[in-house]
Amino acid sequence: MDLILHHFDISPFAEKIRLALGLKQLAWQSVQIPMVMPKPDLTELTGGYRKTPVLQVGADIYCDTQRIALELERRFPQPTLFPGQSRGLCLALAHWSDVAFFRSGAALSLGTNDALPEDILRDRRAFFSFIDFESLPQSIPDYLAEFRSQLALLDDMLSDGRAFLLGEQPGWADILGVFPVWMCRGNIRDGNALLAEFARLFAWEKRVNALGHGSRQELSAEEALAIARSAVPASGGEVDERDPLGLRRGDPIRVTSRDYGAVPVEGALESLTVSEVALRRHGERVGEVIVHFPRTGYHVEKT
Repeated sequence: MDLILHHFDISPFAEKIRLALGLKQLAWQSVQIPMVMPKPDLTELTGGYRKTPVLQVGADIYCDTQRIALELERRFPQPTLFPGQSRGLCLALAHWSDVAFFRSGAALSLGTNDALPEDILRDRRAFFSFIDFESLPQSIPDYLAEFRSQLALLDDMLSDGRAFLLGEQPGWADILGVFPVWMCRGNIRDGNALLAEFARLFAWEKRVNALGHGSRQELSAEEALAIARSAVPASGGEVDERDPLGLRRGDPIRVTSRDYGAVPVEGALESLTVSEVALRRHGERVGEVIVHFPRTGYHVEKT
């Protein structure tokens, strides 16, 4: 099955997956999605989830960069995203990257980038619930101090001369570290000057970006939906009997992000483990699909 990435080019979270595809030297198809709501083709696949990116493999839909990374690793284990048995460490670092690092960068992007169109600003004000937009202009120095401290952590990780964060091989840890830096260069006022303070970052950033994005081919949203409609989703996922919720396969459930942009997705439980929750649902234009989420960071309830 072809890999289809639903994304837009200036999305920092999509850049994470594009770099992962580059590290694994994979061919993939690119579907450009709108930057703001509504996103009718994307939400037809996901059942409502609107965040970027989403990976489609036939009629299996993978949401959240953490779940996408694990699926790429499962299907294409070499080259690995987790050198030196670092999977657990890298997944733990994702919380640091997505919260402590990204959130201050997002606030700076929205608070200092005068070139952003009004429709994007309006959408992100509603979407990024972790930012107080009323006080944002006055809070820029505080956000800048927070972001700078995270850059200093990255610089310190490289202080012994290593090529990548976990040693001599690139991996998911580097991608988690570099995506806010990538965002800083393109979206934060005086971002290049800020990054220049940390001498070791530039060469490391260059090495990570040299991974590239794999082999990309454009695809229309209509073609992607047709592929989902003609495919049969994978089935037979595990339902953990020890999971505290006590759910069974086929139970009607609702999955909602615990983070910002929380849009519930409903369907029948297909898989529930310590690393994944997946549900089976039907869309008018795509037929039956299975939508996969990470277990961490998502609220699951029986409906």
